[in-house]
Amino acid sequence: MEQRILSLLVDNTAGVLSRISGLFSRRGYNIDSLTVGETADPRYSRMTVAVRGDDLVLEQITKQLAKLVDVQDIKVLKAGESVNRELILVKVRTNAEQRRNILGLVDIFRANIIDVNPDSLIIEMIGTVSKLDAFLNLLEGIEILELARTGLTGLSRGTEDVRYL
Repeated sequence: MEQRILSLLVDNTAGVLSRISGLFSRRGYNIDSLTVGETADPRYSRMTVAVRGDDLVLEQITKQLAKLVDVQDIKVLKAGESVNRELILVKVRTNAEQRRNILGLVDIFRANIIDVNPDSLIIEMIGTVSKLDAFLNLLEGIEILELARTGLTGLSRGTEDVRYL
């Protein structure tokens, strides 16, 4: 199964997220990641949706999304032709002995410590999904108390396919 990342330019109106997520649930498609935010023009929002499926399913998803009135533009964010990032916040239990190792990992991965307590740290990290997963794998043996992931967001590189409304 292939993953496809779609960047949708949608009307910034009530119910748009519900209509789009409803399209996925009605057809039995799963959303791996979904982020939404207002664009520079407050009339529109940008949705980044990561989905998995074979070529037929992924084409069907794209065609169904294009039929929705609220969807103004759809781009497939291809590897190498786009920039994709995700943010994680991870709270780990730590003691004085583990703290030095954790700080070393944070430095190597260019993450940030955003909260320090005697028995825990909160680490903020932005990067590609593979970078974040690699960091989390290296935390093996350290108790993760809480983890929050924002989901993917991204834009295509260059100006060739920018849509002005």
